[in-house]
Amino acid sequence: MTAVHRRAGLAALAVTALTLAACGGSDDPAALPTAPSTGQATGQPTEAEATREVTLMLNWTPNAHHVGVFAALQQGWYEQAGIDLTVIEPADAGVEQAVATGAADLGMAQAESLLPARAAGVPVVSVATVLPVNDSSLFSLADDRITRPRDLQGTRYGGFGGALETEIISALMRCDGADPDTVEFVTLGNIDYLAGMDADQFDTAWVFSGWDALRAEQVAGVEVEQIRFADWADCIPNWFTPLFLASESTVADDPGLVEDFLAVTARGYELAVADPAQAAGLLLEQVPELDSALVEPSVAYYAPLFVGDAGTWGVQDEQTWMQFADFLTSSGVSDEEVDGASAFTNEYLPGG
Repeated sequence: MTAVHRRAGLAALAVTALTLAACGGSDDPAALPTAPSTGQATGQPTEAEATREVTLMLNWTPNAHHVGVFAALQQGWYEQAGIDLTVIEPADAGVEQAVATGAADLGMAQAESLLPARAAGVPVVSVATVLPVNDSSLFSLADDRITRPRDLQGTRYGGFGGALETEIISALMRCDGADPDTVEFVTLGNIDYLAGMDADQFDTAWVFSGWDALRAEQVAGVEVEQIRFADWADCIPNWFTPLFLASESTVADDPGLVEDFLAVTARGYELAVADPAQAAGLLLEQVPELDSALVEPSVAYYAPLFVGDAGTWGVQDEQTWMQFADFLTSSGVSDEEVDGASAFTNEYLPGG
């Protein structure tokens, strides 16, 4: 039996809080390639192993970024690996703190929260990335003709009021020969960005291209423009978002658990890459309240991006971590020196 628990009031990018208990099934796991694992982790429990109860805390409410987890849940692959997985939504104190204190065994977060947490002494480490390249963008209504950073001059940005938002937008604009002081930053929190733009509350917002921007275009039928962060890699660093993390004590004391979890999770994402339609269907079976009109194209959008040019899911590189850590420090987003090189490991990935 697997379970998915939701905590009300913790809204995500565009989906509301849900309540669901789901049982994992198995269509034909043998028909799909099984990701290899390392060390003693085989992805299958031995007779001597008891089923382990494991809690995974998400970074947001369920969306296409989580398709590998929910596809594997629906297929029963975690159970086959001896893992009774419970999925919960993020805690108010943050995923890093919850994982560090044992409130969750594993979590999903992002580099911009993990690095400051580590700098503050929270002992967590990234063990896999969902996307090798950040899919963030600044999107706006097409009629506003905001197609590049210099077009942001004299506009209103709607967001959470975070220091990283200010610094990323400022860096983009300076790089494109524009003055970031001309931007009005409007603190809105988590709202329906498209509705806010329609109501003329702001002009741009920071979203994931494969979720909110895609929802605007393919579900709402609204034409939008995007300034994709990946297109401006000479101006701002790439960083890993979202990612999977574990506590330093877990990777030291129970590496087999991390290996087994990642072996199954990698298999789920590999299914999404090989058959996005099937993976989207499995996600919708686990979370039926999601809109199939968004989930199906979103999973199809992300399928090739889950592995990127490397062709392997989950792998992180030191240069990306170091460059982003340097950006956080040099821009003043982080008051403490942050060490990117020690913030991650590929050791527990299949083949790692």
